[in-house]
Amino acid sequence: MSDGSTTPPPESDPAHEWFRNVYQGDHVRQLSVRSIVTGMLIGGVMSVSNLYVGLKTGWGLGVTITASIIAYAVFQALEQIIPAYRKNPFTILENYTMSSAASAAGYMSSAGLVSAIPALYLTTGRSLTPMEMMLWIGAVSTLGVFMAIPMKRQMIDVEQLPFPSGIATAETLKSMHTEGSEAMDKAKSLLWGGVIGAVVVMWRDALPLIASWLGTKLKSKALTDELTANALPTEFPLLPGSHTLLEKLTIGFEGSLIMIAAGAIMGIRVGISLLVGAVIFYGILAPILIEQGIVGTGYREIVSWTLWPATAMMVSSGLLSFALKWRTILKSLFDMAAMFSGESDLKKDDPMRDIEVPTSWFVVGTLVSGTACVVLGHYFFQIHYGMGILAVVLTFFLSIVAARATGETDVTPIGAMGKITQLVFGIMSPRPEAAAAGVAATTAVAPPINVPAAAAPAATAAMVGSVIDPTTAIIHANITTNLMTASITAGAASHAADLLTDLKTGYLLGGNPRKQTISQLFGVLAGTLVCVPVYMLVVDPSKLGSPELPAPSAKVWQKVAELVAQGPNALHPTVVVAIIVGAIIGVVLTTLEEISPPNWRKWLPSTTALGLAGVIPAFNCISMFLGALIAWILGRTRRDLDEKYTVPFSSGLIAGESLLGMGIIMLTQGPTLVMTLLGQSPLWLRKLIGM
Repeated sequence: MSDGSTTPPPESDPAHEWFRNVYQGDHVRQLSVRSIVTGMLIGGVMSVSNLYVGLKTGWGLGVTITASIIAYAVFQALEQIIPAYRKNPFTILENYTMSSAASAAGYMSSAGLVSAIPALYLTTGRSLTPMEMMLWIGAVSTLGVFMAIPMKRQMIDVEQLPFPSGIATAETLKSMHTEGSEAMDKAKSLLWGGVIGAVVVMWRDALPLIASWLGTKLKSKALTDELTANALPTEFPLLPGSHTLLEKLTIGFEGSLIMIAAGAIMGIRVGISLLVGAVIFYGILAPILIEQGIVGTGYREIVSWTLWPATAMMVSSGLLSFALKWRTILKSLFDMAAMFSGESDLKKDDPMRDIEVPTSWFVVGTLVSGTACVVLGHYFFQIHYGMGILAVVLTFFLSIVAARATGETDVTPIGAMGKITQLVFGIMSPRPEAAAAGVAATTAVAPPINVPAAAAPAATAAMVGSVIDPTTAIIHANITTNLMTASITAGAASHAADLLTDLKTGYLLGGNPRKQTISQLFGVLAGTLVCVPVYMLVVDPSKLGSPELPAPSAKVWQKVAELVAQGPNALHPTVVVAIIVGAIIGVVLTTLEEISPPNWRKWLPSTTALGLAGVIPAFNCISMFLGALIAWILGRTRRDLDEKYTVPFSSGLIAGESLLGMGIIMLTQGPTLVMTLLGQSPLWLRKLIGM
């Protein structure tokens, strides 16, 4: 690391201009133990919240700004009570380094925990062990971090791509560290949101448990019944007396504030699109389907049909949006040479050599993490080595495109990246040798496709002692390959774009990119260590795809995998028509958004939100619309309050309710689940703990 005494050469390129006029990483503390530990802790907590929200809505919520506000408030409080902290304040560069670790941890769910991994269970009944899950998402996420290294100098230093979220974070940090009172107000609103969210959970989930405990201790059934009757219901009918409507069509309200808060963050366009989608799927199509006897009543029955046109809409829109960015794609490919030539122009006495992440980190890091993905893919999922290598190579190219799209539009097309990989490997991966071999029953296998989630474990057990149908074996192999290779692409692209967004923040604040990359790796470690155990403890596989855990992203991945593996002939004729109509709607809306004037686009529905409405319950859509409407009204009447409080207060609601809700689940179900997990652990560990 340079001590700041070296004088930079007089070059006039943007990097050296930045070094002379902006860089302050040598005389302002940046990478410190407290910044890394704080980022890992905050990011770990927020990764749990994002995991819960992702399984409920399929959406990933921003982490960086919220983490920065929390860290600022914590260290401001410490400075008031600990003299050493007053002499050694938490710097703006420490805060941004902290936020990078927190962001990496917070987005760990994008590495497969809300998409490929639950989709694997929904299609094949295969549940990963904690160690398998940790190794897999850790390797995928680390691959994304290292793949971002050669992109930084070209996209940020040379082309100056905006990365809007990175700019917003930089402006927020500047504001907090120069005008601290506003930051403390935001922190207080976040805290109050958390308290209110926690109260809702206590009222809804904890009160019946407390009532049961008190009733047992006091031997008073009347007291138990009285307290339980006063708990907050989990669902409310849309109108008085319309419980039948809620049970049949999921039209009503949820006894939760999470979806309202999520809607407030997403915005009015998304909120209205969700409401329109809910009306179409659950208010119009579902009654017709039930009347015709095509589906039964209830969420699981309805969504087994509606998710097909919804998936087609989202996939066609995502792929067309990707294709329409052909200039971005070509630019990404043409810039590859420039990306790798970045270090060659740094002479030995150039101080930028001590600041930029060296290309050797990219080469070694990508080789190690990429090899890990290939080996683990073969060992865990029987993905052929050649296909694993091809997946890593394809991931690099698609990550470049995803990162550039993020830099230009602030939207990372993770869904499109995953779908491209699913389609490529779904077509390539049929393995006739599985049929010829006739897989024996003593092998641990998955049940046939389309076994209900709740019945999957039993179906798997029933197959022991028999021979798997060769066609089913081929389909399972195809599905597993296209799901897990796609999780490499989606997870790595997500983390590459996230690091580049954080590096944009550091570029504007004058931070050291090498230190920032180190911080990002610590965040990946924290997210892996926290997210996976929580997932294993609180995600009951039998509830995936239920109103409680809709797992919309996983269901979309599931249906794409099944369609590629089985072909359209296995579908009900009405589903085939619905897929065609959904795909056409996705293409039309995306085309209109592309050719419409900017001031018209806000009146077009969000294709993603419209499709998402067919995958989640109607009451989730209604709640998110209400949140978006409240935020929109506040923005129209009191813009100052909206800009200052909407995001932190909503983030607090989500964090408070999701974290305490998960805590209650772990408290009530944790001991049983822990014993189950320990029963699956290695023999040496079971002997160590006396099992």
